[in-house]
Amino acid sequence: MDSVRLAETLSRRLSAQSPDTSQDVLLECNVSGEASKSGFDLAGWERDRAKLQRFIAEAAHIQSLPGLRVLGLMTMAPIVEQAEQARPFFISLRALRDAALEQAGLAWPHLSMGMSDDFEAAIAEGSTLIRIGRAIFGARQT
Repeated sequence: MDSVRLAETLSRRLSAQSPDTSQDVLLECNVSGEASKSGFDLAGWERDRAKLQRFIAEAAHIQSLPGLRVLGLMTMAPIVEQAEQARPFFISLRALRDAALEQAGLAWPHLSMGMSDDFEAAIAEGSTLIRIGRAIFGARQT
C-alpha cells in the first residue's frame, strides 16, 4: 500500500463486496528517496519530525479503514554494489516501525525488506519477509 488514496479505494471496494471481507496489507515506505521507488516519502524522516508525524497520522488512518489489516512496513533498498551498502535503509525502516509503536502504539509484526542481493543484511536488521525469487529461480528469461 503506497498511499492513503489507494488504501481508501481498496477499503471502499472491499466493503462493497462484503462487510466481513478483509485484506492484509503492508505500507510501502520510500526511505531511500529514490525517484524510481514508490511509497510514502520517508527519506530523512529521522531528522524531519513533521514527516514522521504525517506518516504516523496517515498510517493510523489507513489502519482504521474497514477491511484493511496493516501488518507492517516494506521498502526496497537501492541497487548497490555491496549488500552492506543497503543496510542503512533497513535500519531506517526498522527504526520507523519502532517510532510508530513508541509514539502512536502502532504495532506491526512485519518488516518486508531484502531481495536476492541483500537479504542477509535485511534479515540481520529485522526483516520478517524477504523477496528472493532470482536467488531461487535464477534471472528472468526475456
